[in-house]
Amino acid sequence: MNISVILSHPNPASFNHAIARTVCETLRGNGHFPFFHDLHAEGFDPVMPTEELDRTDDLPPLVRQHTEELAAADGIILIHPNWWSAPPAMMAGWRDRCIRAGLAYRFEADANGNGHSVGMLKARFAWIINTLNTPLNVEEQILGNPMLKHWKEIVFSLCGVKDVSQKLIGPVITSTPEQRAQWLDEVKTLTLSKL
Repeated sequence: MNISVILSHPNPASFNHAIARTVCETLRGNGHFPFFHDLHAEGFDPVMPTEELDRTDDLPPLVRQHTEELAAADGIILIHPNWWSAPPAMMAGWRDRCIRAGLAYRFEADANGNGHSVGMLKARFAWIINTLNTPLNVEEQILGNPMLKHWKEIVFSLCGVKDVSQKLIGPVITSTPEQRAQWLDEVKTLTLSKL
């Protein structure tokens, strides 16, 4: 399977990078191909220029590569921290520029003239791996897990991806090396379960 793996964290020594390495090694070790992108390392520009709005062709080469890989992906794995209950700006800009109308979804009118989305991605799953420093019970019970809601209900449901799940990891800031090793083992196991 082809799996699109997108990482957004500015520090190459971050735990998010360790998670991405674990995911990609697990995929490759089991005969799958990750379309891997470290957005910061490749200098992805998250700003949508005016001339790129409403376009599906003549896109910049890097954006075109991302959109083509998303279209070809059997699964999508996003790895990023939860910052202020939102994706980092780099990931948000990637979403805006690469999960595009006309390529990932389209709008059609229903019998009443109202628009509704039709998903165009063939991916059978999207898996969101979020690190955070908020206690998990606060994130889920008090804040309502905004990252899962964002990616599952707002983004990927629009694109036709039915199976959207999440792995919350944290609090990272107070974690021990042993806890991080355990989390990476869990990531490996969960990666295999998605295939």
